[in-house]
Amino acid sequence: MSTVYKIKEKKTLTEKKEVAKKFYIESYGCQMNFADSEVVASIVSKEGYNSTNDLNEADLILLNTCSIREKAELTVRKRLESFNKLKRKNKNLKVGVLGCMAERLKSKFLDEEKIVDLVVGPDAYKDIPNLLEEINEGRNAVNVILSKEETYGDISPVRLSSNGVTAFVSITRGCDNMCTFCVVPFTRGRERSRDPKSILNEIHDLNKANYKEITLLGQNVDSYLWYGGGLKKDFKNADEFVKKTSVNFSKLLKLVAESFPNLRIRFSTSNPQDMSLDVIKTMSLYNNICNYIHLPVQSGSDPILKSMNRQHTRDEYLSLIKNIKKLIPNCGISHDMITGFPNESDKDHEQTLSLMEKVKYDFGYMFKYSERPGTYAAKKFEDNVEESIKKIRLQQIIDLQRKHSHYRTKQYIGKVVEVLIEKESKKSTLHWAGRNEQNTMVVFPKESHKIGDFVKVKVLECTSATLIGISKGL
Repeated sequence: MSTVYKIKEKKTLTEKKEVAKKFYIESYGCQMNFADSEVVASIVSKEGYNSTNDLNEADLILLNTCSIREKAELTVRKRLESFNKLKRKNKNLKVGVLGCMAERLKSKFLDEEKIVDLVVGPDAYKDIPNLLEEINEGRNAVNVILSKEETYGDISPVRLSSNGVTAFVSITRGCDNMCTFCVVPFTRGRERSRDPKSILNEIHDLNKANYKEITLLGQNVDSYLWYGGGLKKDFKNADEFVKKTSVNFSKLLKLVAESFPNLRIRFSTSNPQDMSLDVIKTMSLYNNICNYIHLPVQSGSDPILKSMNRQHTRDEYLSLIKNIKKLIPNCGISHDMITGFPNESDKDHEQTLSLMEKVKYDFGYMFKYSERPGTYAAKKFEDNVEESIKKIRLQQIIDLQRKHSHYRTKQYIGKVVEVLIEKESKKSTLHWAGRNEQNTMVVFPKESHKIGDFVKVKVLECTSATLIGISKGL
């Protein structure tokens, strides 16, 4: 996917006749990367670049990258190769790599991908003005220093390719959980939370601009914790201080819901070990918090969960699901699942399938294990599940999820759901598309409705991924 945005160049009196430089960005991977690109947009906007939809016109191309799987990195490398022709045509063209892949490979990226001029890690975006000066003077530039404090809370993001309806709001950065398969702690650093005042200010601006839905983002939103500007260790009576002044995720969610009652609120991503009953109770109390939780499990086998350093067992995860369904009976739940982790046996795989049968997720994101350099699993475990076995197991997981997704969507037939119109349907110019609060896509005739409307839709039929209906009363 690519994102393009326009920014206005600053000029001195002697430079006004110069042609403004042009800028293009593509974002890959998770929602956090797309949110980060909006931060980069705000920073670069002050450095004098206009945008272009045509790569052939670009003076600066940035790729915001993902390192979570090998396939994601291969996609970026292939994309970079395609810029060789552009560089031959435009000797002044500069190419930069941002994000997790930049952080993982650091200065080595300049040697491995000779087309790259600029390498910037996720915590170094504020240094982009200095780095641009370096590359414009003919020198390669790298900044991949991980920060313990950086949250970009003082930067107002430029909304890229926005539909003007939905927006991401980052509340935390980094992760402390150290799952053995995951590169995120090494590419995005330790957890740090954003000042709730800056979060509310950003949402206030979005609300004022008539956005209808926001998603609170973090690698692990449930670990959000703000100590009122100080660190817990700095206080003699630390526990009492935290109790009185801290804002955890449940409190933040409540604060946002009460401050913006007309906004629809989502959040992602949750970690089972950190999700509290308080969060679930808060969700149940506010109608504007969507009844949907993305709750990655990764495996249904306790031995594999232990090898992954997941701090929850199968039974603890299922207990959490039970509590969610008890407090929010109509809550949509999705998952992440990895198959083929080192030493995964047929029995472990069957445990994953049986967990899926118990939960019957609304949908999920399913992957074969791919070894990521630098992780504990890569250092300590042999990637010993044959590729052919991984493929078979993955297909079984996908097939079962498709069955469960269809089971969930069929339950909506005959019911009325509230849909926020986000875009035109991909398959028909006569239909709108939007999500219900459980995050299921709904398609229905346009009639007199418009993007940004909340519409009551009666569901008439479905596929495994989409609800199809008509506006209530038609």
